[in-house]
Amino acid sequence: MTARLRVVLDQVVSRTSPDLTEASTNLVGALIDSAPSGCDVAGILPASRPVDAQPSSTFEALANVWTAAVPRRELAAAWRMGAALGSAGGMIHSPTLMAPLVRHDRAHDHDQTVVTLWSLEAWTSPENLDRADAAWQRAMLKRAVRFADAVVVPTHAMAAELDEIASFGGRIRVIAGAPPKDFRIPVDAPGRVRALALPDQYVVVLGRASAHNELAPALRAAAGTDLHVVIADADEGDTALLADQAVSAGLLAERVHPTPTLATPDRAALLGSAGAVIAMTGGTMFPWRTLEALAIGAPVVAVRTAQNEELLADGAHLVGVGDSDGIAEALRRVMVEDSFSSRLRVLAAARARAFSWRDAAERVWQLHAEL
Repeated sequence: MTARLRVVLDQVVSRTSPDLTEASTNLVGALIDSAPSGCDVAGILPASRPVDAQPSSTFEALANVWTAAVPRRELAAAWRMGAALGSAGGMIHSPTLMAPLVRHDRAHDHDQTVVTLWSLEAWTSPENLDRADAAWQRAMLKRAVRFADAVVVPTHAMAAELDEIASFGGRIRVIAGAPPKDFRIPVDAPGRVRALALPDQYVVVLGRASAHNELAPALRAAAGTDLHVVIADADEGDTALLADQAVSAGLLAERVHPTPTLATPDRAALLGSAGAVIAMTGGTMFPWRTLEALAIGAPVVAVRTAQNEELLADGAHLVGVGDSDGIAEALRRVMVEDSFSSRLRVLAAARARAFSWRDAAERVWQLHAEL
């Protein structure tokens, strides 16, 4: 008898979050590739998302696809209210909180439902999210407390925070994400960087303009150099806010370059051509871009948080939160000391090997087997 793992493919097809779309697609592919003997992978989809319109490499190997009778928005609302609409049953794994979290019998029917949480912003910083999205996440976590057999988070630091937010007992599991499969600097990287209208020498800063003072230490550190600053994944409309923050930090606004979320090859080119990558994000969301910087061997300077210490280990140069002098000194050394820069590049690439979607998929299979 075949054991079937049914994966919610919502993000793979809805593409509401580029990072979650990429993560979900990579995880599904790795689950298919690493399926144990006697096991296969099926999908759960909202209506109006034909499988044949999606990348064939992701879906061709699925054993089966169950399609809801309603589109995504209605399905998300129904699952929030506890209406499974025929989707429940069997082993269900969701790369997000989007899942049919309803009462089921794991002991007798062998039904089980596992969901994944990549960010705690809906609880720690709801002002950074759309109000409806934050409310939906909080509602789905309440359902997960009642009905999920396990909740997956990417770090032990996030697991500790989640344990303070909700009562999951021993149901929290840690399975880290990874950079996209085969993430590497493209051969035409210089051309891609030129197409972005960026200068020859720049550093990439990872952080959000909307988060209070998150970028300020990096901007103050760059103000004492001749480097231009690229703000990755800048939201539309952040330009004026970033200009104000640059001026407040003593940095000329024309030296700050907001860039939107880029396609995978362009991101690799951007990070790989940077003099350094400065990761200013805290510990309430998984740092996808920081892991990508490790994967292409960029010199990474990151704020010292519990999550960054756990994920980056010695693969990055860590500085205290708000320590603009520490960032400035690290930048100076990266730009003028070849030995320091080379060492950070080697350590970053070595640390990146600790993360892969194949490993994540194998741990997902192990989790469901234990359940």
